Amino acid sequence: MPESKTIVVGYDGSAQAAQAVRWAAEQAALRNRPLHLVHCSLWPLLTHDLGPVPGVADSGLERSAQVTVEEGLAHAKHAAPGVEVRTSLLYGWPSVHLPKISAGEEMLVVGSRGIGGFMGLLVGSVSLEMAATAACPVAVIRSDEHPDGPVVVAIDSSGSTAALEDACAVAAVTGANLNIVHVQHAPAGYRLLRDPVDARPAAEALLDSAVSIARDLAPGTTVERHLLTDTSIPRAILNASRGARLTVVGTKGHGLIKGTIGSTAHAVLHHAHGPVLISRRNSTGHDAQEML
Repeated sequence: MPESKTIVVGYDGSAQAAQAVRWAAEQAALRNRPLHLVHCSLWPLLTHDLGPVPGVADSGLERSAQVTVEEGLAHAKHAAPGVEVRTSLLYGWPSVHLPKISAGEEMLVVGSRGIGGFMGLLVGSVSLEMAATAACPVAVIRSDEHPDGPVVVAIDSSGSTAALEDACAVAAVTGANLNIVHVQHAPAGYRLLRDPVDARPAAEALLDSAVSIARDLAPGTTVERHLLTDTSIPRAILNASRGARLTVVGTKGHGLIKGTIGSTAHAVLHHAHGPVLISRRNSTGHDAQEML
């Protein structure tokens, strides 16, 4: 039988990373998946003096890194006592280790302020890079102000298959309502002139198809659809996601950060008030080209 996919979570000891660990552990329990907790320490890149201070018990940079792993494990076990947890203490940049560890897995979860492991050195940058490069869905956990809110998924004209699938998976295991949002872009100053092309019927059909797919993927889930028009697609999605327990968006491309995550996903990731799931897949997959 194929090995069960894992939910991978990065932990650096920060409050934001602790939120990510708890969220990841709960998802692992709900999905009956193992959790892989990873801490990346940068100290070996900066000094070779990792051992304990003579005469001081439980001291030294190496022991400090081990303590961080133990703290992360405690957060996971407190959030989901029955979940199977594996831990890894790695030395080096998380942006190097995490994509390799999480490739093809169920999900990668990170805190919103990054997991640099060195006094905030990588504030925000690791989260952004993982959202742009990982070969699996990436959840960036900022806070959980609305644990009973709906899951909101934004779809573009392609139907955003990966994002819809990921949103349905979360809604199904949590029992949340699912709100499917599609935004028609109306450029500032746009005016309907003679013989305008009415795009609304195509947008309505797109949403109807998404609702049908969602009901097949998540039977019993309450599904709502919302067709919005705005001069700013990210603003419309952010407004629609107020009160959401999770906002799900697709992305496009692969590789380095610049130009790969998509401007809409980038804006939602930075400005959403709650957790955001970036629906990534292996770079050879069709869904790597979603246009959000």
